[in-house]
Amino acid sequence: MSLDFRGLNPQQRQAVEHGDGPLLLLAGAGTGKTRVITYRIARLIARGVPAEHILAVTFTNKAAREMRERLTALLSPAQVKDLTASTFHSFCAKILRARIPRLGYGRNFDIASDSYQLGLVRNVMSELGLTQNGLTGRDYLQMISMAKSRLLTPDQVTSSNGSWSPGLPDVYALYQRRLKNMDLVDFDDLLMLVVQLWQTHPKELDAHRQRYQHLLVDEYQDTNAVQFELMASLAGSIANICAVGDDDQSIYGWRGADVTNILHFEEHFPNAAVIRLEQNYRSTETILNAANQVIAHNRERHPKKLWSKNGTGEPILVVSTEDETAEATFAVDFIRDRWATRGGGLNQFAILYRSNHQS
Repeated sequence: MSLDFRGLNPQQRQAVEHGDGPLLLLAGAGTGKTRVITYRIARLIARGVPAEHILAVTFTNKAAREMRERLTALLSPAQVKDLTASTFHSFCAKILRARIPRLGYGRNFDIASDSYQLGLVRNVMSELGLTQNGLTGRDYLQMISMAKSRLLTPDQVTSSNGSWSPGLPDVYALYQRRLKNMDLVDFDDLLMLVVQLWQTHPKELDAHRQRYQHLLVDEYQDTNAVQFELMASLAGSIANICAVGDDDQSIYGWRGADVTNILHFEEHFPNAAVIRLEQNYRSTETILNAANQVIAHNRERHPKKLWSKNGTGEPILVVSTEDETAEATFAVDFIRDRWATRGGGLNQFAILYRSNHQS
């Protein structure tokens, strides 16, 4: 089977054709990373790797569906039928459905809803006499989620140097015990329990390594400690792992994402190849030059410089207004003027704001 690579630029093609071993694909915004991931999977299949041995992990179900649809168009439904393309949570849930009894849970476990988790934590707080310490049930749930994203058990939270709030180890421990007694897991448990399964039952890890011999991880800059451990364990010493991401687009540290996963990829996976996708297909040179100069101030980053063949484009206009009313008036007048003088529809305009209340 031959694939047509004529639509790929040299760096994209280099990433698609990279052989075995670890690969870090630094894909700047608008550089066609989904296309590259799709073609790389297609090439693996074309060179004889069974689709069932390939695991592609994304952060949304929509992205996983899009990847499968693109692959089906490139190859055929039969060729991609056994490919695993899913989110971290869906992938781990599938493993647990078959293997969770080894951890003392029933095979028909349920995933606790957000409202149930909140009610359970509030009951635990009441039992422990922690309802008057200024922290809410949602505060404790967020801390428990953060601890799990860092692969910390209640005992480890107790002994860790993190600035955890008073009572968290006890709330976390009792909350977890109650969930298990009712054959319930929360969303974070789906990942953490698979790590525990592989750590306590090495044969399970070996079996999954045999099954998933080529790994592709999208949005790698947004992975946290537990997601890194999952992929690093699965990759093993062979390390056929392709991590795709951009440290310049890391914005989820507040919910546990650890940008050092991508910054230190070459330390985690020695002899890794690093390929940069820098040709942007979305923006003009003016926009990219401004973005390059702003992001260059980041202290820790992989150096890269986005560029485009889309021409210089219009200058960037920066406007300072007295208050939110003047800001809204300016936006309306600007759109009305452009709409009146240039024609076209309002669907050509987009307004971005930092928080929903500004809408």
